[in-house]
Amino acid sequence: MSNQHSWGSAKAPDRDWLIAQAHRLWDFHAAGLDPSGGFRTLDLTGQPLADTPRGQGAERALHDVCRMIHSYALAVHAGHPQGRAIVDHGMNWLFDRQYDPVHDGFWWSVDDAGPVDSRKQAYGHAFVLLAAASAHRAGHPRATELRDLALDALMGRFWDKDHGAVSDTFEADWSDGLDYRGQNANMHLTEALLAAHAAWGDPDHLAAALGIAERLINRHARDAGWVVPEHFTRDWREDPDFDGDAMFRPSGTTPGHALEWSRLVLELWQRNGRRDDWMPEAAEGLFRRAFELGWLPDGGFAYTLDNSGAVSRDWRLWWPCAEAIAAAATLDECRPDPWFRARCAEVWDFTDRFLIDHKHGGWFHQIDAQGRPATGVFAGKPDIYHALQACLIPAGMMWPVPG
Repeated sequence: MSNQHSWGSAKAPDRDWLIAQAHRLWDFHAAGLDPSGGFRTLDLTGQPLADTPRGQGAERALHDVCRMIHSYALAVHAGHPQGRAIVDHGMNWLFDRQYDPVHDGFWWSVDDAGPVDSRKQAYGHAFVLLAAASAHRAGHPRATELRDLALDALMGRFWDKDHGAVSDTFEADWSDGLDYRGQNANMHLTEALLAAHAAWGDPDHLAAALGIAERLINRHARDAGWVVPEHFTRDWREDPDFDGDAMFRPSGTTPGHALEWSRLVLELWQRNGRRDDWMPEAAEGLFRRAFELGWLPDGGFAYTLDNSGAVSRDWRLWWPCAEAIAAAATLDECRPDPWFRARCAEVWDFTDRFLIDHKHGGWFHQIDAQGRPATGVFAGKPDIYHALQACLIPAGMMWPVPG
């Protein structure tokens, strides 16, 4: 693979470049605002994709709407002119169109005619809580109301108090819960609980996040040599042979999630007063192991590994690179080391050459082995969240975390 890049591989980009790139992302994804409500997925050039097959307008997935609210709440914080209007737009959609007024909770996906997938998923509700926390910090008047709706579902429906983690999926009326348990939903709930604690200061949010991290990382990931087991049975036994959908529950393990957890564990350590000695060790172990097993010889991270640690899907997606950048920057801040800075520069070099679309804006979500844009898993450029945080975290532009 070869391509031109704009800043070189000797060091990671400076703060001014990172902030400028964040503004380019906000400018690009603002085109996803749908006048009829919610947000549309953008194609590779930044135009809205076509309607859903049933012809009732674009389908809005819960996590996508919430990530837009979170991302443009950060835009408000950074002074972007479209930030507040986009937060308002997304919040209105959640309350008026994606919330289930009969059974409570939020439908997984909705188009102009109503629910497309009416199931209730913990993964999506974690992002509702994240959106509420960020909207609160941006001054939205209904953020606390949204928080309460999210927590009613998360703690009243999904939470398994015997295991200190959330279950995964229910039907619209909260019947027929899946036997499956997944770390992905719990990882993003940890992120959301941290954000909620920062926004409102409730110690129960921090305690729940600590419990999830203790189970999944200090127990399961530690036992697996800092590889994060993804799939579990109803009673939280590891299920290494599980094979689900390629986007949210792929078979095997996912190095990108280890990178994501590396950052989250350090944020949890900081927010809890740096009292848990296992957390910095875990953050570094997760990061180093993900690089050892997942970084491909010609750049980019493999999407999944099999149970032996060998690459099982060498799909080069954007989000593991974004998470590696954010984790490397956070690690180097907490545990300064030239190796972390070198890895951050290495991933930025690859990202700038192959993932950032310097012509149209946004980041390509997947490239093939020759470095060309691919759409095997994701259509177009549906997501701002990962790329944006890769810019804002190293730039020190996220919400403050206690030192």
